[in-house]
Amino acid sequence: VQLQAFGGGLVQAGGSLRLSCAVSGRAFSRYDMGWFRQAPGKERVFVAAITWSSSSTYYQDSVKGRFTISRDNAKNTMFLEMNSLKPEDTAIYYCARVYRSSGNWHGSSYWGQGTQVTVSS
Repeated sequence: VQLQAFGGGLVQAGGSLRLSCAVSGRAFSRYDMGWFRQAPGKERVFVAAITWSSSSTYYQDSVKGRFTISRDNAKNTMFLEMNSLKPEDTAIYYCARVYRSSGNWHGSSYWGQGTQVTVSS
């Protein structure tokens, strides 16, 4: 399984970006998927997750109401629509196959290479 995230870039505060994650492999539709981000000098943290059927979505509190995660199983692709971006959203964004444990979302062994999102003030 290979994942490739793209769609990052430089945007002004208040702007929008749409990230995509293309996944190879026939099992994409069977797995929960998610996005994480890593800001400079900080640990990688959970951003959003979506169940395999798109029946449920989950978000980090700081992005609720601004970010929307979705997926298209027919195209093996996951998306992260980011609106009202803030400078603190600046980070490398990674897509991953995820699982939930003790109420928290974790990345599995399958990660994309990351895409840089920079929000200027």
